[in-house]
Amino acid sequence: MNTSQKSHIGIIGLSVMGRSLALNMADHGFKVSGYNRSASVTEQVMEDHPHKNLFPFYSLEEFVNSLERPRKVMLMIQAGAPVDAVIDQLVPLLEQGDIVMDGGNSFFEDTRRRSNALAEAGIHYLGVGISGGEEGARFGPSIMPGGEESAYQAVRPILEAIAAKAMGEPCCAYIGPDGAGHYVKMVHNGIEYADMQLIAEAYLLLKYVGNFSNFELADIFREWNQGELKSYLIGITAGIFREADDLDGGQLIDRILDSARQKGTGRWASIESLKQGVDISMITSACGARILSNHLDERKMASAQIEGPGILQADDRAAFAETVRRALYAGKIIAYAQGFSLMQDASERYGWNLDLGTIASIFRAGCIIQAVFLGDITKAYEADSNAGNLMFNPFFGNRINEYQDSLRCAVSTGVLNGLPVPALSQAASYLDAFRSPASGANLIQAQRDCFGAHTYERNDRPGSFHHEWRITDDN
Repeated sequence: MNTSQKSHIGIIGLSVMGRSLALNMADHGFKVSGYNRSASVTEQVMEDHPHKNLFPFYSLEEFVNSLERPRKVMLMIQAGAPVDAVIDQLVPLLEQGDIVMDGGNSFFEDTRRRSNALAEAGIHYLGVGISGGEEGARFGPSIMPGGEESAYQAVRPILEAIAAKAMGEPCCAYIGPDGAGHYVKMVHNGIEYADMQLIAEAYLLLKYVGNFSNFELADIFREWNQGELKSYLIGITAGIFREADDLDGGQLIDRILDSARQKGTGRWASIESLKQGVDISMITSACGARILSNHLDERKMASAQIEGPGILQADDRAAFAETVRRALYAGKIIAYAQGFSLMQDASERYGWNLDLGTIASIFRAGCIIQAVFLGDITKAYEADSNAGNLMFNPFFGNRINEYQDSLRCAVSTGVLNGLPVPALSQAASYLDAFRSPASGANLIQAQRDCFGAHTYERNDRPGSFHHEWRITDDN
């Protein structure tokens, strides 16, 4: 390629997500160079998706030389060691001022490390969170870039052009320095885990207590998707219940193994929350539910050996469905409140100055957790950028007050009927721990001081105190 034909950007990794992003960029008029470690993958992409703006390369050196300066390279490869390996091969071929972007689900601390290391070589590094799956990558994802803002400005025209649009605005915005973009993507995925688990629990309640058929469930979720629960996940759930089994007749949902795996991002969020001292118990419960779902043999044994209560079906099915809807919405508020509290803490901890309103706005389209609900979150932070927990916002606080009885009813119904509702249960527990003036922590302080002389604090005067506890043993 001569200078006038140089590509605007290059993508390394042409599997599903990389290929889809490359074609998205090409559709928007950007010349894109593509490279994959396996030449056969590159050849297959070009055979299946020929495009006048997509150019294949079969060596890294040729790939790098095909790019206009400053070179812009996006990595769409498996997170972890593969990213470090490609960076090691790539850096000797780059020059000061070039930009490397990692569009995979990398751990944010790895992104911070790589950002610092490449800065020493004069190379800019962006950790770019991307959500939306194959469809989103191909036609408009939600994009969360973090790193040096000057580097983001250089790639901004490309990223904003290919991003999903919500009310005419791109679902892409500069998040913050070093690992901020990948951190926000991590929390996004954690919220996604909680959202999916809440929907799964609503499904169990409606199916077993409400005794709704798959087609009735499809109608319920379709109706829910017309109101305040309108979202990508609710919408696809309605469609899932109607999907016919193409192998054995009936509905496909009834033939799918009751086991769900995870790739780690939700678990990372849970681990970081413990490090930061922020309660995201709903996200943690969703991770735990997936882990337990995989122990199929043990669950089968337990089902045979441990008796459960009989199912008491709802007398008024329509009223029960509305109770579940309200419980789901209340749980959703609390899950997002937890996720945004975690981001707010990280913003202060790492000096990122995250704009939570903007983050909510770029989740409104393109990503998996896209929902009309996010517009309300955006408004909440626009009204007060330091609003704290979302439940303090009048809109969400009023909904919690209005719907919390339904949340408690759904949880108690699940427990009394032996149905697992860990996310809904954690939502109710978090709500009560958050709002209650008494948590029992005074007794824990006393216990710690009694057995370990850890001291305690008083509610009537400042300072730390130790008491010589009189241990009695009536046994």
